[in-house]
Amino acid sequence: MLLTNARGELAALTAAGLWAVASVVYGIVGQHIPPLKLNLLKGMVAIALLILTILLTGVSLPTSAPMPIFLLCLSGVIGISWGDTAFLAGINYLGARRVLLIGTLAPAITAMAGMIWLGETLNIRAWCGILVTVLGVAWVITERSPTTRDDSPSHLWRGGLWALSATIANAISIIISRLAFTTGTITSLWAALLRLGAAELALLAWMWLSHREAQALSFSYRQSWRVIFATCFAAFCGTYLGIWLQQTAIKFTSAGIASTLLQTSPLFVIPITICIGEKVSWRAVVGVIIAIIGIALLFFS
Repeated sequence: MLLTNARGELAALTAAGLWAVASVVYGIVGQHIPPLKLNLLKGMVAIALLILTILLTGVSLPTSAPMPIFLLCLSGVIGISWGDTAFLAGINYLGARRVLLIGTLAPAITAMAGMIWLGETLNIRAWCGILVTVLGVAWVITERSPTTRDDSPSHLWRGGLWALSATIANAISIIISRLAFTTGTITSLWAALLRLGAAELALLAWMWLSHREAQALSFSYRQSWRVIFATCFAAFCGTYLGIWLQQTAIKFTSAGIASTLLQTSPLFVIPITICIGEKVSWRAVVGVIIAIIGIALLFFS
């Protein structure tokens, strides 16, 4: 019974785990393919897989609910095209660790926005779970690591603004998606396709309007089969399954809880790093334990 009632939470955790796997692969593939091209390519792969899944399952798009469809498209433009671009820009200035730390603000922003615009209420245990989970993730992310990045005030300000913009876009996109699910009967599969499709169109328009980025569309992929296979694999895990599960989580649980669990990707990276032979500190282990306690509070809230 708990598994049935917690399917939104389980979907969010699974999505976070898949995003962790995809992030590791994208970190390697990103050395061969520029970020905007990679973002566009992974979206195309995921859209093709989503369309194939819809054709095989026969899931039809509700034609009597234009507003939820519009809201999901808007959510994709804000959260994927703008939010992901801002996230990548923030990484260029601050590095992934700092950007992820700023991203831990998203659950609190989402939960408060859900109370204001969606009328969602969370009990004390749920709020404690959000707080403890965010603290655990933050504890892992803030571990000191060697860096050669420019820490000048201008870089910090620019990176901070990009990261904060990505965090706000993420929170807004979750709220809009949640609103679409509460006002319509659209499935998570179609929601993922609509969000990705709208985001890809926005990215194409953005690149076309920018002369420099428009030229980037004319590149020829002379990459090895390993790079192409790795890109498709990461798109399958992180974009196709990840966004599908993300929409499932937003549909079946509150926006604040979904946002919190979706932010736990850094925790899943730890066992991956162990498998590839990297050392993990006790601080990271303690952070995972703290976050797991918070997740348990959310499951039983």
